Amino acid sequence: MDVRSISTADLDGVYRLLLNNGWAHRIGGVAQLAQLVSASQRVVVALVDNELVGFARAITDGISNGYISMVVVAEPFRRQGIGQALVDAIIGSDKTITWVLRAGRDGAAEFFKKLGFTESSIAMERPRLDPLR
Repeated sequence: MDVRSISTADLDGVYRLLLNNGWAHRIGGVAQLAQLVSASQRVVVALVDNELVGFARAITDGISNGYISMVVVAEPFRRQGIGQALVDAIIGSDKTITWVLRAGRDGAAEFFKKLGFTESSIAMERPRLDPLR
């Protein structure tokens, strides 16, 4: 497995990965994905035998706070450490940054708890309107 920063050449593959793994309702197309990627400070992909099988992106100031927006692994490659490798690449080794995320998908809370995340009672959110509707 290889985890590396995303390149422009990866966008079509990432888009297909998102469409095939439950994210079609959130991404309007490759152009919107490119905007999301360019607005994110940390974006990585995972490849197995040159096949793109994982994607993660985060928004952070790199000093104090970070938000993990997406962690996606293709179904046949789950439970093989790829998700953990993506998260590790995103958050790095700096323990002074507080990382937050929304763990609403099935299994997400359990996955992130294994990586040291805890439930928060202090977070608030203003839910987005769905621009695709």
